[in-house]
Amino acid sequence: MGFSIGSAVDFGWETFKKRPWFFVGTSLVILLLNIAAGAVTSVIDAGLTGSMDKTTPISFMADLVLGTFINMGVTAFYLNAYDNPDTVSLASLWHPQPFWKFLAASLLLGLAIVIGFLLLIVPGVIFTLMFMFATFIVVDRELGPIEAMKESKRLAHGHKWALLGFVLMLALINLLGVLALGVGLLVSIPVSSLAFVHAYRTLTANAGPPPAITAPTATPVP
Repeated sequence: MGFSIGSAVDFGWETFKKRPWFFVGTSLVILLLNIAAGAVTSVIDAGLTGSMDKTTPISFMADLVLGTFINMGVTAFYLNAYDNPDTVSLASLWHPQPFWKFLAASLLLGLAIVIGFLLLIVPGVIFTLMFMFATFIVVDRELGPIEAMKESKRLAHGHKWALLGFVLMLALINLLGVLALGVGLLVSIPVSSLAFVHAYRTLTANAGPPPAITAPTATPVP
């Protein structure tokens, strides 16, 4: 089955409709987790500087660690929701491994996108499309950050225009969620996240297994 924007969005919507209140509730839990993480960093700043407006290195590191755990859990949750939509539970949000690989992949992805946009808009867009699946690959297959970015590039090869349209469609879906007094995000985020995983799984199936790494042949000693 080839990748198409329509099939991905349809999958996201149809899966959401199976357990709408569960997915809405999960979105609320994720929101509360992010609020709690922000509160922790604010308390650290207030304790160290007397002001919540001054960021300290300690609060920055705390925010980075907590954000990584949350994002890793959200990624694992939606991968599980794709594979087991009828049985996935909130327990899937707890996925503490592979922390360092996920953190490194996230930082490399962000760095690549920033460099791309500094060079000009087009390279930034290209890097975004090339490496957009990297963090999902880390959680799904536990590859290292470099290997995950290479694999994401392989999956995206030949699909740049379709993926660009897909990303724009997801942005539009979430914009509609914002326009619906923000409450619509409780629906649009799970729908778009499930659609994203569908795109990842479809492109993975289409690309087949990655090429095997062949060990170099030893040179015979005369």
